[in-house]
Amino acid sequence: MKRIRLAVSGFFMLAFVLNCSSAAHVTPLLKREWMLVSFKNYPKEDLIRHQAKIDLTAAVEDGKIKGGAFMGCNKIFFTAAFKNNGTAKFSDIGSTLMACQNMRLEDDFSKSFEKMQHYRLEGHFMILDDNHGNSMKFIASDWD
Repeated sequence: MKRIRLAVSGFFMLAFVLNCSSAAHVTPLLKREWMLVSFKNYPKEDLIRHQAKIDLTAAVEDGKIKGGAFMGCNKIFFTAAFKNNGTAKFSDIGSTLMACQNMRLEDDFSKSFEKMQHYRLEGHFMILDDNHGNSMKFIASDWD
């Protein structure tokens, strides 16, 4: 009887440890289109006018999302991996190469986006930040 209890408790402890790992995951709350509302010194009105957003609605493959972004001109694509411990990694960032009048937002976004290392969800907001005090704040596009 003591062995059975020990085996059962060992099983539950192992299951708990595995579920609390920092393995890649994508919560349904992340799988949305997110509108950029705060980034560097860009006024919110400019971000809205440029329709600045990221799209995390693509299928998840190996715990990663093949995402897309738009900052008013070119289509930006990337791979995103989110972990249970609040870390995020954005890689394979590229874009179409159209020349546009004002590409400063797009250039700034692309350079900063790949450096973002953490994420947190606060209500209908997602905040990305790096280890140097820089952040990007998004609101879920399906929020009323």
